[in-house]
Amino acid sequence: MKIGILKEIKVAENRVSMIPAGVEVLKHHGHTVFVEKDAGLNSGFSDSDYVEHGAEILNDKNDIFKKSDMILHIKEPQPSEYSLLRENQILFTYLHLAASKDLTLALTKTNAVCIAYETIQKEDGSLPLLIPMSEIAGRMAAQEGARYLEMVHGGSGVLLGGVPGVEPGVVVVIGGGIVGMNSAKIAAGLGARVYILDTNSDRLRYLSEIMPSNCITLSSTPSKIRELLRIADVVIGSVLYPGAKAPRLVTRDHLRTMKKGSVLIDVAIDQGGCFETSIPTTHENPIYTVDGIIHYSVANMPGAVPKTSTLALTSATLPYVLEIANVGWKEAALNSEAIRKGINVVSGKITYRAVSDAFGMEYTNIDSMLGS
Repeated sequence: MKIGILKEIKVAENRVSMIPAGVEVLKHHGHTVFVEKDAGLNSGFSDSDYVEHGAEILNDKNDIFKKSDMILHIKEPQPSEYSLLRENQILFTYLHLAASKDLTLALTKTNAVCIAYETIQKEDGSLPLLIPMSEIAGRMAAQEGARYLEMVHGGSGVLLGGVPGVEPGVVVVIGGGIVGMNSAKIAAGLGARVYILDTNSDRLRYLSEIMPSNCITLSSTPSKIRELLRIADVVIGSVLYPGAKAPRLVTRDHLRTMKKGSVLIDVAIDQGGCFETSIPTTHENPIYTVDGIIHYSVANMPGAVPKTSTLALTSATLPYVLEIANVGWKEAALNSEAIRKGINVVSGKITYRAVSDAFGMEYTNIDSMLGS
């Protein structure tokens, strides 16, 4: 199969979808790999690194699309790329379609096969291609919360860890999944008083066993969220329903009960955000203020640490890229339920129910398109 690796064009997205070592593995299995010029530069990989590992460098993004059977991206295609996708071409990337009707409609018009990293799902319910980026985003969330509490950014001037004789700051983490666990771990390590909320009692029991004593696990209810918002210095939203739009758990009315200069970090912004007042931001302009509350809702947080992120992501995606390249998307989907769940759009039809439900659009079961 001919595989194309694009240079990312989303604002301040510095990752690349495959490292040179991954290219070598693909080449070893008989595949041809095209890499757009300078695609890996911001992740620490030069064009010569890719060439040494068997890639062909192409200067023009259009040529990547024209020559490739499968396109690898990090983020969703940008509007300038929609028309470059063609019928039956495989697009494998983070899509987060439930957060964007425009993108969903655009991809249905291409008649391409669109497979989403974030909905590849194993039998145990885990999301193997989302986990590494969730770990990074979670750890970054606590760091960003601590930074924007500084008064120079308009924050309240609270040091999360406090000092002897002064109480530490309060961090509230809504959602105890991979993002939430990593957020709470870093916030607790900074010395903050941390509350982590989830609706799953088994998950709370697990978190209670592994977290330090300054991290308190609580059952998530609307009243408990309202109670904690009043004392929070940083609130991290990390609720995830795989492939679906995130629930809105903090409303604008809630902001009026919070301390001025406190910080909301919405890690769920890729899926629409779990705060009513969240709008996507970029690394170049990451924050804005509503009712005295600082909002941070960068849609590609791991893009700020591309050297770590790219290495972690390639380790996770390469086996799936290889499986699809070796046998084609249909055979791969028949062989792997995880890959089957990753398929969101095929030949103009939405094949992931949470996406169709988000917009009231028609759903087509992927099995009907596989002949199974």
